[in-house]
Amino acid sequence: MEKLLVIVFLAVIFWNLFAALYHMVSKHESDGRMVRALSWRIGLSIGLLVLLSAGHWLGFWTFRALGG
Repeated sequence: MEKLLVIVFLAVIFWNLFAALYHMVSKHESDGRMVRALSWRIGLSIGLLVLLSAGHWLGFWTFRALGG
């Protein structure tokens, strides 16, 4: 369940990144869509970090080192 939540967060973050790229390339006038998409991307990234940190701090998730 936790992995699915992280995958969904990452998918939406990438969606907003490519939406901003699309608006940057296709539109010559400044309508604010690119800035809005990048703002959502930053907010979702911070939200994901907060969610992972809170889950680790509350004991929901235990992170392991790679190869160990």
